[in-house]
Amino acid sequence: MNNNLLNILAHSNKDIHNKDLMNYLSGKLTAAEKHRVEEAMLDNDIMNDAVEGLAALQNNRIEPAVDHVNHKLKRYLQKKKFKTAKRSIKDLQWQYVAIAVVLVIILVAFILIINYLGS
Repeated sequence: MNNNLLNILAHSNKDIHNKDLMNYLSGKLTAAEKHRVEEAMLDNDIMNDAVEGLAALQNNRIEPAVDHVNHKLKRYLQKKKFKTAKRSIKDLQWQYVAIAVVLVIILVAFILIINYLGS
């Protein structure tokens, strides 16, 4: 199986290793190991749902599904990153213009105040 599948529950299980879960799905565990995984699944709803979902997929469909989701996620993140970068460049130009206008107004006000107090 693909190594990407071993990290599917990386943040949700602390007692059971992901490799044990994949071996559980493949039927490669002993009865005692299988019992230990099933007990952990009873205590953790997320792990239970993930194992049930993975079991529902046939082995030949898991890798393409994971690859498809990863591809769509990468494409979405690239689009979002591009939009954010594009927007930040435009916003940054307006910020510089706004700062320059405020500084000019302050300078003009300062000169007018100095001339008014001086005369």
